[in-house]
Amino acid sequence: MKTSNDGLMSKALGLPGTLVFLALVALFPIFVSDSYALHFVWKILFWTVAACAWNIAGGYAGQFSLGHAAFFGIGAYTSTILFISFGVSPWLGMFVGAVLAALVSVVLAKLTLRLKGPFFALATIAFAEVLRIVVVNMRDITGGSQGLSVPFQPGIGNMMFGGREAYLYVMLALLVIVVLITHALERSWLGYSLAAIRNDEEAAETLGVDTEAMKILATGISAFLIAIVGTLYAQYILLIEPSTVMGLDFSIQVAVIAIIGGMATPAGPILGALLIVPLSEYLRAEFGGTFQGLYLLVYGALLMIMVIFMPTGMASVFRDPKAAWHRIRAIFLGQRRRGGGKRHA
Repeated sequence: MKTSNDGLMSKALGLPGTLVFLALVALFPIFVSDSYALHFVWKILFWTVAACAWNIAGGYAGQFSLGHAAFFGIGAYTSTILFISFGVSPWLGMFVGAVLAALVSVVLAKLTLRLKGPFFALATIAFAEVLRIVVVNMRDITGGSQGLSVPFQPGIGNMMFGGREAYLYVMLALLVIVVLITHALERSWLGYSLAAIRNDEEAAETLGVDTEAMKILATGISAFLIAIVGTLYAQYILLIEPSTVMGLDFSIQVAVIAIIGGMATPAGPILGALLIVPLSEYLRAEFGGTFQGLYLLVYGALLMIMVIFMPTGMASVFRDPKAAWHRIRAIFLGQRRRGGGKRHA
């Protein structure tokens, strides 16, 4: 039986705890004006929103995609091309890109739904890579491998601002929306259907759940939201390149953040981003010039640790700290007993 303290921890990790985090971020620019500090917080929010969007497909629907960079890139390129070539406001362009990404995700889901496990993940990687190559070769439209530079024209209509505070608040607003969507989804018929599919897909079908439709819908929502993140990224960085917005690195980092934080939990991506983003920044600053790719080794080590000690992610520690502690203790005691047995023999 859970104690009242465990219940309080579980509730603290839910919507109230998330709202406290959002409130602290909202107050941050009021007390801190340092440009790099604001950029750093924006970066945490950026990866949190992206991981939340991925979590809907990869966590709740169990569609472990490593090709979400494709949808992110579709959002970034669509809004940017519409803005540069036709003068369409990014506020409108981001919805065009989001709808396009959702439609593409539906087609991809239709083609890959029968694939399971690593085969599905490989198919999504292949799709994202093919799309990246197509973008590279459409030089007249996309700028090829050099990408597109967004002209800086400050104005609310152009989603461009003179200070980093405004960009931070825009990303924060999107995070609030995505978190509320996630909480609503978790408690809706779609969320219950996805939970049934994750637990036992065949049993869910027997109970009348349209597993194919549920997976496609979740993937479409996920692609729609991450495409919007792509537009916000393009308007903030003012430069998009195929290797950056459609590269495998982006897909891996988004998935790693959600996995380490806790898949199929609203707070998981937040916890994951709070750990991974500062760690990534530190490793790249300290060892980027001498040990390129070191952060990937660290990610791999973190994933191994999570699989062994916290298979359901960091969120499990807050949700049920006693169970997490007992698991860790059992693993260590088991290793000591085996080691002691060998020495005795």
